[in-house]
Amino acid sequence: MENTPEKYKHIKGWGIDADPENEPTYPMKNYTGDDHKRLDYRRPPQQPVTVEVLHSNERPDITVVFGTSVPPSGLSGHIRRFAFRHSEGSLAHWLPLLVADRVQTVEALVDDLRQGYIPNIIAERGWTAEWKYNRKGVVQKVLVGAAVTVAACAALSLLKKKKAPPARRKGWRRRLA
Repeated sequence: MENTPEKYKHIKGWGIDADPENEPTYPMKNYTGDDHKRLDYRRPPQQPVTVEVLHSNERPDITVVFGTSVPPSGLSGHIRRFAFRHSEGSLAHWLPLLVADRVQTVEALVDDLRQGYIPNIIAERGWTAEWKYNRKGVVQKVLVGAAVTVAACAALSLLKKKKAPPARRKGWRRRLA
């Protein structure tokens, strides 16, 4: 077997981790012995569960700390519950979560309107700043959105015309047996 350290000795920094005495963090790190104490790590106490918490089906328990400000509710909550029945490695987990986020924004908008608050969507979406600094992009987005809307409406109206039931002839009556 060849002598690998001698072969690459001319490369500066090569094999820096080979010699434990040649620690790259030596001048900066203050060794107190605490590095080895982490082996005796004790799990902190569990945060009390006061709301429904969704967690991965790949974990036996919920994490020690979790968010409680927005528990799953409404249609978005149902979508999230469906997503958490599936493995984190599948699209059946992540795509419903993306859809649930979009649904939740609509639910929040409806909730604001129901409570009598009319949100300033233009300011909240940053459209004034975008109009100020990226006018060409805003115009392009509006034109593309309008074109897609017109195309979708035209396609739907054509489909409706093709699927329309045939007109009945006048004077035609169904015979009863």
